[in-house]
Amino acid sequence: MSIGNSSEEDRPSVGQAIQQARIDARLTVDEVSTSTRVRVPIVQAIEQDDFSRCGGDVYARGHIRALARAVGLEAAPLVARYDEEYGGRPSPAPAATLFDAERIRPEPRRPNWTAAMVAAIVAVVGFVGFTLFNGGGESTESGAPQADESPSSSPEEKPSKEPSPTRSTDPKPSESAVAGAPADRVTVRLTAEKGNSWISARDHNGRMIHEGVLKKGASKTLTDDKRLSLVLGNAGGVKLYVNGKEIKDLGKAGQVQRVSYTRGDPEAG
Repeated sequence: MSIGNSSEEDRPSVGQAIQQARIDARLTVDEVSTSTRVRVPIVQAIEQDDFSRCGGDVYARGHIRALARAVGLEAAPLVARYDEEYGGRPSPAPAATLFDAERIRPEPRRPNWTAAMVAAIVAVVGFVGFTLFNGGGESTESGAPQADESPSSSPEEKPSKEPSPTRSTDPKPSESAVAGAPADRVTVRLTAEKGNSWISARDHNGRMIHEGVLKKGASKTLTDDKRLSLVLGNAGGVKLYVNGKEIKDLGKAGQVQRVSYTRGDPEAG
């Protein structure tokens, strides 16, 4: 459809031409709005020759061009008709103003790389200083045990006592660990003596506090205010101490055993 050659009286307005072309193309306002991304109220207003919703002449011309392409009209005659009826083309000054606005608009989106680099350097320096400070503290602490170990290894009398910790695998460490536990708590210590053993433990509220494989030779100490419920995947291979006392005859190798202990055990167990 073309409106350039029509007479002044018969020539439809800009909005009428767009509306008639849309109807002839069997398009709805929603379809035109979707294809042009011009909101439905603006499309409806333009078809009624109401350009107040467009936000200015520049946006009105843009909407007219988009709608004209969508309904199969030539955009130039419609824009020219709009300029004749609604104030002519924009002057250069507003164009410069729009250019400045567009130039200023992206600036806040630019990342401040200088500030980011400064923050990264400060973070790295702080981390290195913190690491060096902690490393110095650890070196002094690690040096103390070496000073204690040197006199113990230098006398000839000490080597005869060194094998004793290796011989007493569980009783002494377990009793010392359990002996320090408060009397108002239940404390258990498990040692996998004969192979790996899967172990799980729950507190008196039924909450899981430990679950996993206890490897051969490893030990685990658990405490609770009232009760500990255990599941031993290899009961015959586990040595168990409850509140400092050994629990014997837990089961056979490979046998799954479920046991529960309180503060009064092992008498109660």
